[in-house]
Amino acid sequence: MIDKKALEQFIEKELNDTPYFLVGVSVTAANEIKVDIDSFESVDIDFCIGLSQRIEAEFPREPEDYELEVGSAGLTSPFRVKKQYEKNLGNEVEVLARDGKKYTGILAEAGDEDFAIVATVKEKPEGAKRPVEVTRQFRFPYEAVNSVRYLLKF
Repeated sequence: MIDKKALEQFIEKELNDTPYFLVGVSVTAANEIKVDIDSFESVDIDFCIGLSQRIEAEFPREPEDYELEVGSAGLTSPFRVKKQYEKNLGNEVEVLARDGKKYTGILAEAGDEDFAIVATVKEKPEGAKRPVEVTRQFRFPYEAVNSVRYLLKF
C-alpha cells in the first residue's frame, strides 16, 4: 500500500511556489489514490496532469500498482483546509453546525481557530408584533461544524 504521509509530503513539496494548495489525499485499501488540490484562482487541468505524472515518477507502479486521480476539490465540496475558507472570504456559504442547525451567510473571517459569517436573520424584538430582519455575526470554531461549503446560486 502507498505511504499516504510520504505522498502528502511529496505533493506539498511539488505545490510549493505554485498558486495551488493541497486539500486532501485519500488512499483506499484497493490502492485507489485521490488527490484534491485547489487554488485562489482556478485549477488548470494541465497542471493536474503534470502533477499526476510527477507523482507516478516518484511512486512507480512497479512494486505496487495503484489507480491515481488528481483533480480540483470541487466547487460545492465541503471545505477541508483553512485556505479554502480564505479563498471564499466574501462569498456566501452554508454552515452545518454539529448541533444540527444550518446557517447561511457571507464568510467574513477565517482565523487560526475559528471563522465567522455575517447573516441576516429574523428576530422578534421584545414587545413587537412581528419579527424584523437583523444582521448578525456568527462565529464557529472549525471543530464545531460538520461542514461548510460555498453556496452556489443560479
